[in-house]
Amino acid sequence: MSSFELTLFDCDGVLVDSEIIAAKVESKLLTEAGYPISVEEMGERFAGMTWKNILLSIESEIDIPLSASLIDKSEQLLDQKLAREVKAIDGVQFALSRIKGPRCICSNSSAHRLDMMLTKVGLKDHFAPHIYSAKDLGADRVKPKPDIFLHGAKQFNVSPSRCVVVEDSVHGVHAAREAGMRVIGFTGASHTYPSHADRLTDAGAETVIARMTDLPGVIAAMEEWEGAF
Repeated sequence: MSSFELTLFDCDGVLVDSEIIAAKVESKLLTEAGYPISVEEMGERFAGMTWKNILLSIESEIDIPLSASLIDKSEQLLDQKLAREVKAIDGVQFALSRIKGPRCICSNSSAHRLDMMLTKVGLKDHFAPHIYSAKDLGADRVKPKPDIFLHGAKQFNVSPSRCVVVEDSVHGVHAAREAGMRVIGFTGASHTYPSHADRLTDAGAETVIARMTDLPGVIAAMEEWEGAF
């Protein structure tokens, strides 16, 4: 029997190349609000976090309240740009065609944004109806908390120890490890940075890949390695 009974995917930066689009929108808004930050720094520091938590983190750093209107403004601008520009990660169709068994998406993005992006790039049918948003669980239950991954496993009645997660962010890796799941890090999206792989490994990813076409082989190798003991 396979050691993995469920594969859980993050969405942004793993299935769709959306993190770079978000970083461009958010860095522009923050710079205009008086907090200069580059697109690259946005990706390195905040990939995988909700916009609300990014603002809270920056507010605690500079001790200056940021306008609440930035939340709505970013959501509107980002939805518009994603609808026009988002693309699937290279090789993801190949990977999904070769990974057997149940799968689901566990994301910090809202349900409506997940539906829009996955429909646009033609990936929705690979996962529906098992597409889960942490925001639907509650604003205080998003990654790096493990809740969304535990929720995903519960839908399939699978023990967390029998799950493997594919994640591109440090926050997501922390969430998956806290849930008791094994993790493969991914650095093949456009927002990647020089220390990306090292940071994912330090956070708890067992291995890191830069090409989605490598994912089926890596999962098989992890299963075979575990079966040898």
